[in-house]
Amino acid sequence: MTPTATSERLTAPERREQILEAAVTVFAERGYEGASTDVIARMAGISQPYLFRLFGTKRELIVATIKRCFEDTESLFQRAAKGLEGDAALAAMGDAYIDEIRRSPLRLRAQLQSYAACDDPAIRAVVAEGFGELVRLVERLTGLGSARLSSFLAQGMLLNVLAMMGQIDEPQAWAMRLIEGCAMNAKLGL
Repeated sequence: MTPTATSERLTAPERREQILEAAVTVFAERGYEGASTDVIARMAGISQPYLFRLFGTKRELIVATIKRCFEDTESLFQRAAKGLEGDAALAAMGDAYIDEIRRSPLRLRAQLQSYAACDDPAIRAVVAEGFGELVRLVERLTGLGSARLSSFLAQGMLLNVLAMMGQIDEPQAWAMRLIEGCAMNAKLGL
């Protein structure tokens, strides 16, 4: 049988990418405990044994998924801040992040699921390292000090929570006050 565009054999790295995309979706929707490797394998169009051949264990797959989400955010921030510094870089990163979670909240859901899974020590270590890398990246890209950095990340987490409650695109009055406060703080450099 000759491979066609739809049945073309993928390399192990390409298949790994396909599995990670499926895993992000399932992890975002169901969390660590509810993420079924069988569902992930079926979504990726492979057998569960092949999934385990590539990732070893469910924990290793989820860890790779969490790392991918942090890498995607780092890449987003780097693209947004390119050629900028200080508050201009910070504003560009914030705008790009809000646009991304509006366009596709899947990564945000996966990010929040990773925090919820931190009772597992291996996952906690990966989440702490990933978040630490984001902090170092934002610090490096902006050159701003710890007070401004803390404010940016704290407001980002508040916006994450509001986004998960559906309060970004059509906010209720109480949420609008918080969003306006974040915008005002950004303009004031807080």
